[in-house]
Amino acid sequence: MISLALPGIRRIVLLAAHCDDLPIGAGATLLTLCAGRPALEVHALVLSGAGTVREDEERAALADFCAPASVGLTVLGLPDGRMPAHWQTAKEAVAELRGRVDPDLVFAPHRGDRHQDHRMLADMTPQVFRDHLVLGYEIVKWDGDLSQPSVYQPLTEELGRRKAELLAKHYPSQHGKDWYTEDAFLGLARLRGIQQHAPYAEAFHVEKLALGLGMEDIR
Repeated sequence: MISLALPGIRRIVLLAAHCDDLPIGAGATLLTLCAGRPALEVHALVLSGAGTVREDEERAALADFCAPASVGLTVLGLPDGRMPAHWQTAKEAVAELRGRVDPDLVFAPHRGDRHQDHRMLADMTPQVFRDHLVLGYEIVKWDGDLSQPSVYQPLTEELGRRKAELLAKHYPSQHGKDWYTEDAFLGLARLRGIQQHAPYAEAFHVEKLALGLGMEDIR
């Protein structure tokens, strides 16, 4: 498998429609990226869950998934399942974050996600973060919208299982859902691992990626 390194990552932006989207889609990658980087700046925006137990769960979860880096988290109160009706509020929140943070890497939903809240955020992310590398994470769910990703973060078995353990620990409000199970998360991670010769992996969609191959004078 061909690998491209991303040196010099100092700050990242995490975007999600719902609390738990980020750890489900990119939790093990965050564990990998943040490990040993106490100076890494993590700026997260979640569009729903403000003032509920879900916000408390998200704050505790991201503190674990992003340790030892510190996390600046903003949680809004947009209605789950009806976010497109609140497009302007969401767009202003994403733009406000961009106005104060110039990240080296952005995590967000990808445009092929069929959940209307995820898709809305996926569409507006490259409109706001126009010159940034955006990794579109995938979320296993009943919609049946999993497609073929193009970028993989390989994971050890330990990291794959650590992600599943933290999801179970930090989001007890989701335990009654039939899809929110350890075998579902590990099953997708195992499939993505098979696709690039690792025990487990998380996968992402990338729409644009500029290569730096020694032609810095070309713009």
